[in-house]
Amino acid sequence: MTGQGSCLVSGIVATTGAGGLRSDPEGSARQRRPAWATPVNLAIAGITVLALAIRVYYQYTRPGFLLSVTEYDDGPYFGSAIRLVHGSLPYRDFVLVQPPGITLLMSPLGLLSKLTGTASAMAAARVLTAVASTAGVAVVGLLVRHRGLLTVVIACGISAVYPDTVAAAHTVLVEPWLALFCLLGALAVFDGDRLTASTRRLAWGGVAFGFGGAVEAWAIVPVLVVLVLCLPQIRRAVTFAAGVAAGFLIPVLPFALIAPAKFYQSLITAQIGARAHAIRIPLFTRLDHMAGVFDLNLPDAALLLVTLAIVAFVVLAYTVSWHRTSQPPARLDWFAAATAALTAALFLWPPQFHYHFAAFLAPFLALTVALAAGRLLAAAQEGSPSAAGRMGRWSAGAAVAVLAVMTVIQFHAETIVPTVLGPVPAAIDRIIPPGACVLTDQVSVTINANRFVSASPGCPQLVDTLGTDLALSHGLTPDTGAGRVPAVAAVWAAAFSHAQYLLLTHDYSRRIALSRSLRAYVRTHFRRVYVSPKGLTLYVREG
Repeated sequence: MTGQGSCLVSGIVATTGAGGLRSDPEGSARQRRPAWATPVNLAIAGITVLALAIRVYYQYTRPGFLLSVTEYDDGPYFGSAIRLVHGSLPYRDFVLVQPPGITLLMSPLGLLSKLTGTASAMAAARVLTAVASTAGVAVVGLLVRHRGLLTVVIACGISAVYPDTVAAAHTVLVEPWLALFCLLGALAVFDGDRLTASTRRLAWGGVAFGFGGAVEAWAIVPVLVVLVLCLPQIRRAVTFAAGVAAGFLIPVLPFALIAPAKFYQSLITAQIGARAHAIRIPLFTRLDHMAGVFDLNLPDAALLLVTLAIVAFVVLAYTVSWHRTSQPPARLDWFAAATAALTAALFLWPPQFHYHFAAFLAPFLALTVALAAGRLLAAAQEGSPSAAGRMGRWSAGAAVAVLAVMTVIQFHAETIVPTVLGPVPAAIDRIIPPGACVLTDQVSVTINANRFVSASPGCPQLVDTLGTDLALSHGLTPDTGAGRVPAVAAVWAAAFSHAQYLLLTHDYSRRIALSRSLRAYVRTHFRRVYVSPKGLTLYVREG
């Protein structure tokens, strides 16, 4: 081209400047910046930093929160690692209602506790879990970066600000780790939109998914979806399944072989077995968490509309794009949508539901919505190359604006301090000497008090009091008659007979199956010496 004019090359306008030389400011800027600094990569990095900031803000802006007693579940998970490094084996020596993956992941920090004390090691484990949750945001971005800026912003943005993902990252819970290993498996298994042609990547992806199953059994959902996508190529399905088997069995099988009966009681009877008189969590409570709008406090009707709108958008986006482009959804799209749908159905089925369950759904829901939006945008740009760049920039800008609003809402929600036990009172540290045998209904209290490890022979190795009741009574709790089961009664009788101190929360009766004889034993052998403002009660053995 000669003279004044312009041409369109790959959607970029180049103009001819004075002296006949072409002036392309955007192209010059691209030449000056590093090759990795593309808008997509910068978006992944920026939103990942935002995700870390949100999670750090959650932990550090609440007085004493990092060293506080904030959960029940983090005590068994981290406590099992401490027990392991001191020579006690999960399932054989104590009940653990999850596979041993979280115990193995936390074991290095369990070793650290020998130097720093259990409270500081627990704080380090909480920080590491927040980092794992943040890493999941980056992996989500890497999974979809080939689909463009809009898809990356939506996928990473939802993963970063999803309320229950943030909340689950504040302490040692299994969902952030489970999601991370499943996402790493997906990153290995998928090459862009397709399953990888590399046998090695397929096998290592299976290993990552398998270890995810060693953390929490819900990994079976994406594993089954990938296996179906491998068909009809049986050899590839077998390669992936072999990786899954190795990733799961290598960490799990040694513990199962050492104590098979107790392994079954812990994982099957206590965790997924039937529970007598179980109270079903309401549907709208589940939808509130699963839709990711918990911080908005929506009424039930609005919540139902939001849930239906998410489903309708995904279905409509794929229907329209398929019709317009004549291209069916890619395998990555099917993986995300099927995993999200099956996981949601799984969470709606049993009576039990907890907020941190939704942290596993979050990345797959984010991928589903983002991939659908990106596909819809691509279909809208079909046949209109001149408007493609402008439409993409406007869509990405709108997604960033929505992300900014949701970030503000999330930060505001984090200013509300939840009702927790909080820091362990200094009086506990003064009264209980190091190395004493302390029995508690919630071991996160003794971990944060640096009184979890005992030098007293015969001190009970319990890490999950409620799980112990469920495992030994075939699904009964103290409220439904666990104390009448001889195996449960024997465990608690032995525990009380060896304890030098009792450190009980206000919920102890829901976790410790106290029979009439045990109550009489406590009255005659223990004396109450301290009650904290948050309901912690300390007893010392008489004599």
